[in-house]
Amino acid sequence: MVPLYRDHAGDLRLVLIRRTEGGIHGGQLAFPGGKRDPGDASALDGALRETREEIGLAPEAIEVLEQLPVFETRTTGFRIHPFLARIARPRAWITAPGEVEEVLEPRIQDLADPEAHGETDMKLPAWPQSARVAFYRVGPYMLWGASYRIFHPLLPRIVAGEWKV
Repeated sequence: MVPLYRDHAGDLRLVLIRRTEGGIHGGQLAFPGGKRDPGDASALDGALRETREEIGLAPEAIEVLEQLPVFETRTTGFRIHPFLARIARPRAWITAPGEVEEVLEPRIQDLADPEAHGETDMKLPAWPQSARVAFYRVGPYMLWGASYRIFHPLLPRIVAGEWKV
């Protein structure tokens, strides 16, 4: 789920999670959502269920604006079915212990600033060699990898007002 909302000042914000340390993608920024369970009727049902489990956002607070293209992660081979959504932000986030360390809510305006976009060389254990990785700065963190690849083509479209949020 790629959740967007307008805050009280009218600024458009993106909702991200920082995963807890350890495990797959530990400490990394991501969008709420996760694996589809056998009981989920569709990829959307899985995304809605996982979003509720991870950050406490009820399905009725989510309006899907567009189903985004499906793609596979490069390292783990997951097939991701992302959805862009307008949300009604709850008073407080209820994070899943052991899964979500914190919820981040950067302003789209800040992410669109050229200074927020960068590249760095990274080396992960699963990679045969280091690689140049593009990212967005979100406070002291980096949004990179699959989350970056989902968000990067959306940012100019969001800024242009393609969807009413």
